[in-house]
Amino acid sequence: MTAPELTRSVIDWLALLDAGQRASATFQFADAERFVWAFTPGDRKGLALGDMRESQRAAAMTTLSAALSARGASEVAAIMALETVLGGIEREAGRVSGPERDPARYWFAVFGDAATFDGRPWMLRVGGHHVGIHMTVVDGRVIGSTPSFLGANPAVIPAGPRAGDRTLTREEALARELVNALSDDLRAVAIVDPVAPPEIRTSNAAHADADRVPRGLAYADMTSDAQGRLEALIRHYLGRATDDVAAEDWRRSVAEDLVDTTFAWAGPTERGRGHYYAVRGPRLLIEYDNTQNGANHIHAVWRDLANDWGEDTLAEHYRASHPAARDRRA
Repeated sequence: MTAPELTRSVIDWLALLDAGQRASATFQFADAERFVWAFTPGDRKGLALGDMRESQRAAAMTTLSAALSARGASEVAAIMALETVLGGIEREAGRVSGPERDPARYWFAVFGDAATFDGRPWMLRVGGHHVGIHMTVVDGRVIGSTPSFLGANPAVIPAGPRAGDRTLTREEALARELVNALSDDLRAVAIVDPVAPPEIRTSNAAHADADRVPRGLAYADMTSDAQGRLEALIRHYLGRATDDVAAEDWRRSVAEDLVDTTFAWAGPTERGRGHYYAVRGPRLLIEYDNTQNGANHIHAVWRDLANDWGEDTLAEHYRASHPAARDRRA
């Protein structure tokens, strides 16, 4: 997985920043801030779109396009635009409180030095309300694309000129098709609770605790049709990244463990009612929750339990790059 376009775009963006902006946007790779992320409203560390000039904003969004697939970048842009819609809904309902709803309140940060080209690791983080993107690069390759969080509120715009527009539709549709395609006996195993939890269970922990997530129905116990549907659902989440990154994520995090991967659903299966699902494997974890605001508020995350932040691949890189140190430890 090469990342020359991502690297170039980050370098080009940083070159447009003044010294103060660059100080806000950049961190040491070893900084503990690299493991901090959130999907709720609120300030982040980094440089906000609202604190950039127009040319700098355009360059920042180019880095996002380079980091993600065309679909993934389009979804993030749509999520950002929803802040204006959500702000209007809240004002109309008299519920204005907390941070301002503003599409410019999304922060870009770079950890490490993307410009050195000497193999040292670096990471791009893009974060704000309902967006958590983390791309870790070493030796010119993207070695980690998680945590990967997207959300939408409202998931379906209820009124106005954009009434009926949907964001993040396939996350729900693919899972609902899977659970409804199961036979009664298999569905009884997959549905672990008649009531959906109010939020994803792993929240925004730096390291996800998979034991908080239900298991449900195993891939090995599904029909071939259901197995295909589960694979399509997983690939949809991985497909937020570019094709080469998604393919490597599948190889590393999914392929060898499919037989041990499970699908769990909680809540009713009828549309428009609060629901939750989880896909859990030895390394893979997907959580989706849509219970808030009348089941019109999506939270959807995928994580590599061994390689969030690129940590597993980084460890392999360090072992290979520093054999003498490894031998001394042995």
